[in-house]
Amino acid sequence: MREMHRKILVSAGEASGDLYASLVVEELRRCHPDTEFFGCTGPRLRQAGVRTVVDAASLAVVGLLEVVAHIPRIYGEYRKLLAEAKSEKPDLAILTDSPDFHLRVARRLAAEGIPIVYLVAPQVWAWRKGRLRNIRRTVDRLLCIFPFEEQFFTEQGVRAIYIGHPLAAMVRPALTRDEFFRKHRLAAGRPLVAVLPGSRRGEAARHLPALLDAADRLYREKALNLVLPASATTGVEFFRERMGDSPILVIEGESWDAMAHADLALAASGTVTVEAALLGTPMVTFYKVTPPSWVAGKLLVRVPFYSMVNLIAGRALVPELMQGQMTGERIAAEARRLLDDEDAQRVMKTGLAEVRDQLAGSGAEPARRAAAIVEEILEGEVAHVT
Repeated sequence: MREMHRKILVSAGEASGDLYASLVVEELRRCHPDTEFFGCTGPRLRQAGVRTVVDAASLAVVGLLEVVAHIPRIYGEYRKLLAEAKSEKPDLAILTDSPDFHLRVARRLAAEGIPIVYLVAPQVWAWRKGRLRNIRRTVDRLLCIFPFEEQFFTEQGVRAIYIGHPLAAMVRPALTRDEFFRKHRLAAGRPLVAVLPGSRRGEAARHLPALLDAADRLYREKALNLVLPASATTGVEFFRERMGDSPILVIEGESWDAMAHADLALAASGTVTVEAALLGTPMVTFYKVTPPSWVAGKLLVRVPFYSMVNLIAGRALVPELMQGQMTGERIAAEARRLLDDEDAQRVMKTGLAEVRDQLAGSGAEPARRAAAIVEEILEGEVAHVT
């Protein structure tokens, strides 16, 4: 390994992975500012100074069957990334989430003798346990962000370490409740409901009809503020074009503020539910995919809950309305119950505080712990070469 000038391949295929990997890159730069980073990047990795070989946006496809049409393009990006790795000969690779893509990359890089640090463990505890063999053979360190994962992977012979969830030290509002309400001209005396349909256009489009129906039902019965913080990947206009005369106010970004000050969140199952839990916001979760993907998923996935919040809690802490259960009527009924029942709110907030404590982990911040593990492997490589 080059001791004076290090090269590290960094790859992330999702917005959350792009964020988490960028934090690790920033930590590594503090110790070795001359390190060269390149790979598959989103906006946060690019901002952290990682040279783009593949744009992470080209890999963002959701659904078991939806991905099929995109396979030729994704394979082309895969080959481009591997060609650059072969040319640049990195000293280590940090692969983040997106296991369909990155476990294949890991196999090829490991064959070239490149150490692999895998950030955000693939959810093989839920499905596709056959991936474990590949992970054991190719991954030098598997960095887990959920507390129950380390034991699972360790028992399977994988060198896994729980580093805590990167968002635990980050998620907080920028504005006070009064400032947020004044900025968006919300009625001060009314409860706030944050509407979170998903960060990708495909999932948001599937979820929006039921959410609009639920919002209309709730608004007819109760004076509410309803706010939808549009993600950068969907954009404000995507929602405004579909709103009609809905009472939902669409704003640009500010999801942490919207959730932090909300009395209730209507949240698509995913990273946003973890964010809501960290902010202590009661929520109703939901998700819908295409019918063929749902049928395939039911055959393959074996978990007691779909929401990560419930998986961490180990119980049905938040309502889950999946696929056919996700209707405007059901969402409105669950929302109404939580808005009107103070005891139910208190029980859920207590459970969310427990989830937050588990996600915080212990010791150093997750990105710092991840960077320390990378340094440990790189120093081991140097010792081996000398």
